[in-house]
Amino acid sequence: MIIDVMSGRELGMPRAQDFKLLRSRMSVAEFDAAVIHINGLIDGAGGEIATAGWLPGREWGGSPLQPIHDKAAAGNHSLSGKFFGLLVWHTFMERTETWATGKYEINGREIGSRTYFIVGTHSPPPSLSA
Repeated sequence: MIIDVMSGRELGMPRAQDFKLLRSRMSVAEFDAAVIHINGLIDGAGGEIATAGWLPGREWGGSPLQPIHDKAAAGNHSLSGKFFGLLVWHTFMERTETWATGKYEINGREIGSRTYFIVGTHSPPPSLSA
């Protein structure tokens, strides 16, 4: 879950139609592998605060992130970065913790991507198959 820090309101997926279109260009296995990889990057960053653009590093070749560039964004570097940001948002939304996000500065300069920080935990919804 991702919330707005000021209101406490739960936030949905931004640019949901773009996300859906770009996601459809990847196989389910590729998408799931990217989400698992991003979760590992979040946990590797300490699991309490993470800045999207600082997570993946510059070289995606040979990693589960490569299909984001090659397939979802059809080789468009700018579009792959935007979809990666949406995929990070999606990944934080699906985690069991409650996260807040915002755009921040460091040394007076805007960080080019969103920073997420943990603000609590929540229980997953009850299973409908029970």
